[in-house]
Amino acid sequence: MSHVPGTPADLLRSLTRAERLLSRRLGAILADDAISIEAWRVLCLLADGQGHPMSEVSAEASLPPGTLTKLVDQLVDRNLVFRRIDPIDRRRIRAYLTARGRREHARLDERVRASIAELGIIEMGVAETSEPGTPRAANLVRQLDDLIDRLDPARQRVHADAAGPHR
Repeated sequence: MSHVPGTPADLLRSLTRAERLLSRRLGAILADDAISIEAWRVLCLLADGQGHPMSEVSAEASLPPGTLTKLVDQLVDRNLVFRRIDPIDRRRIRAYLTARGRREHARLDERVRASIAELGIIEMGVAETSEPGTPRAANLVRQLDDLIDRLDPARQRVHADAAGPHR
């Protein structure tokens, strides 16, 4: 690693360490309910109530399709998730939270948020990169999402498609 602060190696190391430590912290909370971090990611994605194609869930949860299928099977067995054929594209399967899944997600989300609040990143504050009155965590998430958009070719294509045709 370089000894010059702010190098790409520092960014990678810091992001990796933060992800691992946060996963460990949240994993301890979720373990009481036998929910893995990967399952939590799936529940959070499905919590918007829209239903998501399994391919999208796989990408957003950072899980290979086979692993996701096994995980969703377990969540279905626990009556937290159900699957339906996509009404528009009948070749696709969409996943949704059950009523029980919504209740469990809400309960766990409250515990996770309380744990994150203890870290002090939810406090209202104004930093150089934040908008006045915006929680620091929201600014951090926005900056990380921007970084992901710049690094992920698939997301770049989605944003380009949304912007419309170029002349």
